[in-house]
Amino acid sequence: QVMLVESGGGLVQPGGSLRLSCTASGYIFSLYAMRWYRQVPGKQRELVATIISGGGTDYTESAKGRFTISRDNAKNTVYLQMNSLNPEDTAVYYCNVLAGTQAYWGQGTQVTVSS
Repeated sequence: QVMLVESGGGLVQPGGSLRLSCTASGYIFSLYAMRWYRQVPGKQRELVATIISGGGTDYTESAKGRFTISRDNAKNTVYLQMNSLNPEDTAVYYCNVLAGTQAYWGQGTQVTVSS
């Protein structure tokens, strides 16, 4: 079955960087777009970045210029490099794949930006 496992979250000071990873299994990773979302308590899950199978990328406005999504198809892994982090980036970050009409999610990884 499809599994997504995120890692790389943690506590970082404002202005710092983190790299999140999401390793996928159970489907042909290279064929599907991958997405990173984030969610804070009491708010809807927000799409942060998308990378399609061909490598094209898209970002929410707040992530442009600071975050970079990438993928390594040989490792079935998608990354989110986050630079210049600020407290508003604090959230649980989830990776996602949409296979047909079925959306799959990882368990999430907590990112906390605080001094």
